[in-house]
Amino acid sequence: MIRVMLVDDQELLRAGFRMVLGAQPDIEVVAEAGDGVTALELLKTTEVDVVLMDVRMPTMDGVEATRHIQGPKVLILTTFDLDEYAFAAVKAGAAGFLLKDVPPADLVSAIRVVHAGDSVVSPATLRRMLDRFAAQLPADAPVTPAVGELTPREREVLLMVARGLSNLEIAARLEVAEATVKTHLGRVLAKLGLRDRAQVVVFAYEAGLVVPTHRPKV
Repeated sequence: MIRVMLVDDQELLRAGFRMVLGAQPDIEVVAEAGDGVTALELLKTTEVDVVLMDVRMPTMDGVEATRHIQGPKVLILTTFDLDEYAFAAVKAGAAGFLLKDVPPADLVSAIRVVHAGDSVVSPATLRRMLDRFAAQLPADAPVTPAVGELTPREREVLLMVARGLSNLEIAARLEVAEATVKTHLGRVLAKLGLRDRAQVVVFAYEAGLVVPTHRPKV
């Protein structure tokens, strides 16, 4: 059973999410909060697997609350399709970023994916986020020394993840089993000190390993 906490200052929205998730045989809403501070307090006494976190809330917003959460996966939900929110959420450790008008089936799927250890970011938002962020980096951004600890295959997997490929797509391109890709990705995360593939994507752009389409390679 996937234990979910709903964190949103709008009670009607929480009720809607509760109704959608309550209809799923493998998902249970175990706690609710109207702001980040309350959510953090509840997490001290409640076992939670996935937190559905609003961005804009009183007292403490969702991005700040996410920075303090260790253990549960955080899936950011917001009505604001703005790049800075997506980037801030991923940097804070969120495993996913979706708009609140996401179809119910996609929301349920996202919770399952995040719970399984993967990450979910709206594709359109991710592309814009990374292009905007990468455009602000110096063209000669230094490659962090930690990258040197990666094997050639691990680096290859890192770059494919950074370009948005799924584990299944990477496995097909490398002609290996999907489990092998997961193993390589796990080693990449451990060596670079990253939480999930969403942070791998940001890391690759930040380190200058991936060049956005609008910036010509030197």
